Amino acid sequence: MTEKILLFIETMGFKHFTLGNIIMIAVACTLMYLAIEKKYEPLLLVPIGFGMLLANLPLAGLMAEPVYQIGQDGIPHLKQIGGLLYYLYKGNKLGIFPPLIFMGVGAMTDFGPLIANPRSILLGAAAQFGIFTTFMGAIYLGYTFPEAGAIGIIGGADGPTSIFLATRLAPHLLGPIAVAAYSYMALVPIIQPPIMKLLTTKQERMVVMEQLRPVSKTEKIIFPIAVTILVVLFLPAAAPLIGMLMLGNLFRECGVVNRLSDTAQNALINIITIFLGVTVGATASAEAFLNMKTIGIFILGLAAFAVGTAAGVIFGKIMYKLSGGKVNPLIGSAGVSAVPMAARVSQVVGQQENPGNFLLMHAMGPNVAGVIGSAVAAGVLLSILG
Repeated sequence: MTEKILLFIETMGFKHFTLGNIIMIAVACTLMYLAIEKKYEPLLLVPIGFGMLLANLPLAGLMAEPVYQIGQDGIPHLKQIGGLLYYLYKGNKLGIFPPLIFMGVGAMTDFGPLIANPRSILLGAAAQFGIFTTFMGAIYLGYTFPEAGAIGIIGGADGPTSIFLATRLAPHLLGPIAVAAYSYMALVPIIQPPIMKLLTTKQERMVVMEQLRPVSKTEKIIFPIAVTILVVLFLPAAAPLIGMLMLGNLFRECGVVNRLSDTAQNALINIITIFLGVTVGATASAEAFLNMKTIGIFILGLAAFAVGTAAGVIFGKIMYKLSGGKVNPLIGSAGVSAVPMAARVSQVVGQQENPGNFLLMHAMGPNVAGVIGSAVAAGVLLSILG
């Protein structure tokens, strides 16, 4: 009996706790606090934080790989099955979850503001500048070309795209890249406003923009089909992301598949978000995260996001000058693809200067353009470096 009690004690995780586990559990609890108390992207940070918690509880084995043994017949036989999250993580590793998330995003997205003001696609393109700037910076710091490409895409503030590209260019960095991308997406309301205010004047922030023109149903149906054809012909590597994004949007706009549209923007995206978030968090073990390479990824990711925001605002200032003061530069910050959080930040900062200013719909143009832009940027990097 004593031996069984001692054996039971040995199976407990307490004696296997390390300082690294404690640090990562503290980080996990911080993410969940920000999500629950501060309401920072709770749909993302709650599952990511809890997945990180699970990964750092010793002996839980949720990310354990299956164990095979070669039998006398020379065929490998399963000796021990892998952990639950190991198998769910395959959806990330094989590039399945990110395109499905994009389908849901497409089903929830109204491209009307972009169609009504096609110039806003330039703001979405300008905000991708942070991706390529950070790509060069990462190379300078000693990362390989594929690693630099996977890190740079964090600047697009698009978690699914970051995961998709990392699985193909630098799968060994998938965990820190995904956590960095989703963390910065959640912190958009904190990171962006100081940059926006620093680069604009009070007069520019007070600009009231003209109401957008109505967009017909025909335009909204043609748009996803035309974008898919053009982008995939130029960049076949972007087909999984752009194709699923535009398929979801076509579900929304065509008006004849309401059940499919409802499933894509509700049940499907919610289920995939749970699986993706928990498994991304579960990659954040102390061994994988507490090293200089991972710290470098977080620093470069923040730089990419800041440069992308700044580039969008600066291009917005250029449009302000060229339009004779009719474009509010604040909408340029929404060119990163954190939909719709970045557009809301543009609205909030604008109303702080002019309570009667309503920039949300104008900011949604560059915001949805940023979704397309980050997928295109991923396709460019994958075509060159893959």
